[in-house]
Amino acid sequence: MSTTTHAPGTGGAPAGRRPAARPGTFRLTWLHLRYQFLETVRVPIAVLGNLLFPALAMFFFVVPQESVAGDPLAATTAVASLGLFAVCSASLFTYGLGVAEDRQLPFDPFLRSLPAGPAPRMVARIGTGAIFALFGLVPLVGIGWLFTEASVTAPRLLAGVGTILLVSVPFVLLGMAVGYALPAKAALPVVQVILFPLAFAGGLFMPPQFFPGWLDGISQATPTRAGRDLLVQALTGQPGYGAAWAVLAGWVVVLGALAVTAYRRDEGRRFR
Repeated sequence: MSTTTHAPGTGGAPAGRRPAARPGTFRLTWLHLRYQFLETVRVPIAVLGNLLFPALAMFFFVVPQESVAGDPLAATTAVASLGLFAVCSASLFTYGLGVAEDRQLPFDPFLRSLPAGPAPRMVARIGTGAIFALFGLVPLVGIGWLFTEASVTAPRLLAGVGTILLVSVPFVLLGMAVGYALPAKAALPVVQVILFPLAFAGGLFMPPQFFPGWLDGISQATPTRAGRDLLVQALTGQPGYGAAWAVLAGWVVVLGALAVTAYRRDEGRRFR
């Protein structure tokens, strides 16, 4: 009878053979990012919807208004507002509906039971959402550049891109909370019900200067209004209201707690 000897410290691997090295966190994150990106682009309507709606809103509601399209400040503000709407929409649908649909797939419990943990997949999902959010800005910026007087300097453009990624964080967390708390059939209408009231209340479709006093007070407590004012400030230099960063940080804390709670409850129900 032959026996197999194991080298000490190899975790049970036969002598003379090294155990397979586990891929690092960066490689796992990259693999998840590539997989999620390819999975999304294979359904073109999922990409086109996010590209077209803000661009069409810009083309039909901003470009024909000479008083807005012909004013560099007003046109740049309109591009910023609709750009934030594109990012909010991409974040809520990518994380809200996308997570809920993934939870219904047989492959999802397998992925969540792997020893790599949730971090690579979560980071990759955030990266995927950021990529498609930035894609959604391309036609919008193109229309603003070609058909309006909107203009920004290169440093302000870079500041705007950084700001829009920062202000998207609460919407990413909100989408994750919805996705882990609800099934796909419920997540879709809930995302729609959340998105459009937040967009209107935040001044993304109508400048907050036209709001009555009571609505302006409510608006300043929403993450969309805080994000809009910070983005406009980064692109144009026009100051936003003073509490914008505090409001945004507060929403990040609250929605982060909701997302973590929804994730743990879902894990407890499915893997108990």
